[in-house]
Amino acid sequence: MDIHLCIDHLKLNLNSYRLDQSNPPHEIIGWDGPDPQPTFSELSTAWAEIEATHDAQEYARNRQAEYPPLNDLIVALWENVVEERAASVIALETERQAIKTKYPK
Repeated sequence: MDIHLCIDHLKLNLNSYRLDQSNPPHEIIGWDGPDPQPTFSELSTAWAEIEATHDAQEYARNRQAEYPPLNDLIVALWENVVEERAASVIALETERQAIKTKYPK
């Protein structure tokens, strides 16, 4: 569990805190701020939510890895404004749809 990410996820980052220097998992040893210090249970729940959000976006990371680089897309679109725009746009869309089918939501 990354306590810093959990505190950010819980929107408690206006508080200042210190962690012990032991091997992970770390513990909060100092807490200053307007909000109460989160409990271990609250931190664990926040971490589970962070992991679930990350896991739910795996398809997006997989798609991004296979999409052509943005620069290639920009060049292709720009060149096709002048040339055969329709054929190239259809080819790009076909490739995009194949990747989306390979990695569904």
